[in-house]
Amino acid sequence: MADNKKEMEREELHRAIWAIADELRGAVDGWDFKNYVLGTMFYRYISENLCSYINSGEAEAGNADFDYAVMPDEEAEEAREGLVEEKGFFILPSELFCNVCARAADDENLNETLERVFRHIEESAKGSSSESSFAGLFDDYDVNSNKLGSTVVKRNEKLVKLLNGVAAMNLGDVKDHDIDAFGDAYEYLMTMYASNAGKSGGEFFTPADVSELLTRLGTVGKTEINKVYDANCIDMIQSHRGFSLRKAA
Repeated sequence: MADNKKEMEREELHRAIWAIADELRGAVDGWDFKNYVLGTMFYRYISENLCSYINSGEAEAGNADFDYAVMPDEEAEEAREGLVEEKGFFILPSELFCNVCARAADDENLNETLERVFRHIEESAKGSSSESSFAGLFDDYDVNSNKLGSTVVKRNEKLVKLLNGVAAMNLGDVKDHDIDAFGDAYEYLMTMYASNAGKSGGEFFTPADVSELLTRLGTVGKTEINKVYDANCIDMIQSHRGFSLRKAA
């Protein structure tokens, strides 16, 4: 049953990525498309991760109806320092993925909005222990690239489709998923486009099943695990709740 659920989630994710590719057909070549999809997915992930963290904390404090996504930015600013210390980054409510996506179709300056949001996210980590992890995080996400369109209007049309496509992905709650959504999306995109870009996909990733097998082999007989390191592909496979989470270098 678990394997079937995993395959269903994976197939659903692949269909969603293919749908976005179909929307952007002829606009962005495959190698750049990979960066846009993964960048948008990550933006959604950290937005939802932060929002869930704050809402859960409020619920535990007895404020069950609290929703960080609708909180005024001015009030949220008061919690910036503490959240950066706890989470390593900060995002204003108005700059969360869900809110930017909801306004995207009517935002004539969507490219500038995304550029500003990404800059704010990276800057929020400055001076913290996570600064190096966020520095240049969205460098490959060029919202002003002519590859998206020859005019701002055309570029923004593509960005709207990209945001809506990722918003429609059934990523659910990470803890409820049987797949590493980001790792699997990366692998699928590499399969789709690596050869067309003149690059060998094998140089950039280890398939999820191989990573999981390596993790299981490396942890046989152990009761406590910190991490398993695959030096061949420079992947870090971290043990978490009985399965592997890969961080592609």
